[in-house]
Amino acid sequence: MGLGRHGFDHPKNQASLAVGFLLLSVVLGLVLRGFTLFPVSFTYKYLVHTHSHIALLGWAYLGLTTVLYALYQPTESGVRKYRILFWFTQTTLLGMLLTFPWHGYALGSILFSTLFLFASYGFFWFFLRYLKPGKTHAQSHRTFKAALGYMVLSSAGPWALGAIMGTLGPTSNWYRMAIYFYLHFQYNAWMLLALLGVLLYFLEEQGWPLPKRIYRVALGLIHAGIFLSLLLSALWTDPPRVLNVLGGVGALASLVGLGVLGYWVWEKRRQLFEPSVQKFVAAAIAGALGFKLLLQTLTALPYFATLAATHLDFTIGYLHWTFLGVISPGIGMAMGYQSLLKFRKPAIWLYGVGFLGSEALIFYRGAAAWLRLPVPEGHPYALWGTSALMALALLLVLVHPPKTTRP
Repeated sequence: MGLGRHGFDHPKNQASLAVGFLLLSVVLGLVLRGFTLFPVSFTYKYLVHTHSHIALLGWAYLGLTTVLYALYQPTESGVRKYRILFWFTQTTLLGMLLTFPWHGYALGSILFSTLFLFASYGFFWFFLRYLKPGKTHAQSHRTFKAALGYMVLSSAGPWALGAIMGTLGPTSNWYRMAIYFYLHFQYNAWMLLALLGVLLYFLEEQGWPLPKRIYRVALGLIHAGIFLSLLLSALWTDPPRVLNVLGGVGALASLVGLGVLGYWVWEKRRQLFEPSVQKFVAAAIAGALGFKLLLQTLTALPYFATLAATHLDFTIGYLHWTFLGVISPGIGMAMGYQSLLKFRKPAIWLYGVGFLGSEALIFYRGAAAWLRLPVPEGHPYALWGTSALMALALLLVLVHPPKTTRP
C-alpha cells in the first residue's frame, strides 16, 4: 500500500487511491444496510448522498481518468498541468466526503460538487490538449473523446437540479428526471464508452483495429441507442406509448451495436485474454452487460416500466448490477492490463460471490414485494454479509502492491 518511489499522483498510486474510494463507498453501503441492524447515529439520506458521490466520482471517474492518462504519454508541461488538476480534483472529493455525511445537500457540499464539475471539464480539455493518439489508436481516441463528451453532457442534470429545486421543488417529476438524465449519461455513455475505448486501444495495440465499416456501424448504433434509451428513464411518468417504442428501439440499437463489437472481440479472445483468469473475468463482464441490456430492453414494455417504478429494489438492483457488475470490473481489468494494480484470484472470487449474493438478495426482496412472497428474517443480515465480502476483496487488492507485468 506504500507509495514506493513514485509520487502520489503517479498512475499506480492513483489506481490504488481509486480502489480506496470504492472500498470506502462499499463500507458506506454497509453502514446504510446496517441501519436496521445496528445503532447508527448518522442521517440515512445524507449517507446515501455520500455513498453515491464517492462511488461515481471517487472510484469510477478517478479510475477511468487514471486509465486514460496512463494510456498516453503527455509532455512534461502536460504532466505538470495534470498534477494541478489531480490535486484540485482530490480537494473537491475530500470536501464532499467531509460535508455530505453531516449536512446532505447544503452550501458546502453543493460548492464542492460544483467545483468537481469544473475539474471534470478541465480533464476533458486536458485530454484534447495533451493526450494525443498515435496513428494506430485513432478509433480508441475517437471513442474516448465521445465518452468524455457524454460526461460533460451528463452534468446538465446537476446544473438543472438547482433551478428545479428553486421553482418546482424536490417532489416534482422534473427533479427525478434531472437525476435520471445524469445517471443515464454517466452509466450508459461516459463510463461504458470509456471502457469500450480501452478495449479498442488494446485491440489496436495488438494490430487488430476494427474494420472501418464495422466501427462506424457499431458506434452509430450505440450513439443512437444512448439517446433513444434515455426515454426509458421517463416511462414511469406514463407518457404516450410512442416513447415506449422509441425507448425500446434505443435499447435494441445498443444491444446490436455492442453485439457487433462483442462478436469481433470473441474472434480475438485467445490472443487478447491470455491467462485463464482474464478470460473468466472478461466472460463474466460480458454476461453481466448482456443481462443489463436485457433488463433495459424489458423496461420498454409498460408493465415492466411500472414494475420498476413501483418496487424500488428492482431499480436499486439494476443500478448496482451495472455499476458493480459491469463498470467496476471493467475498470479493474483496464488497470490490470496496464499493471496499475494486481487482482489475485481470492479477491476476484470474494468480489464475485459478494456481488452475486447481494444482487440475488436485492432482486428477491423486490420480487417478494411484487409477488407477495415471504422475506426470511435473516435477509438483512445476509445482505450485509454478502456486501462485506466485496469490502474484504477490495482490501485484499490494496494490500498487495502492483507488479510490473500484466495479471
